[in-house]
Amino acid sequence: MTGDASRWRDLGGFIREQRASARLSLRRLSELAGVSNPYLSQIERGLRKPSAEILQQIARALRISAETLYVQAGILEPRLDGEDLTRQILADPHLSEDQKQALVQIYLSFRREHDGPPGDDSEGDQVASP
Repeated sequence: MTGDASRWRDLGGFIREQRASARLSLRRLSELAGVSNPYLSQIERGLRKPSAEILQQIARALRISAETLYVQAGILEPRLDGEDLTRQILADPHLSEDQKQALVQIYLSFRREHDGPPGDDSEGDQVASP
């Protein structure tokens, strides 16, 4: 059970980091998430195992994806595709919420351009070339 205890401590530390980067007090986050202050404190210290619903409420209050917290909690396995980059951007404590959203939107727009129907890019290049 040492692995589980470590996972909950890591999850709590991650939530604490996200709260700090969002400049929220423990009390304010508990209000926004609809979770009691003592319970949130216990989650942050790794003493409680929050349910998926509680994680979703915390994620919503922190304005991060619930999937990010689910992966941290071991509820979901990390993805290995481009969604992982989106999750990493949203989890970066050094970026403001506006910066995170801008980066994700830019990244997704580039992905949509690249992932268009096959042949679209090559036909456009042929037309544009002399």
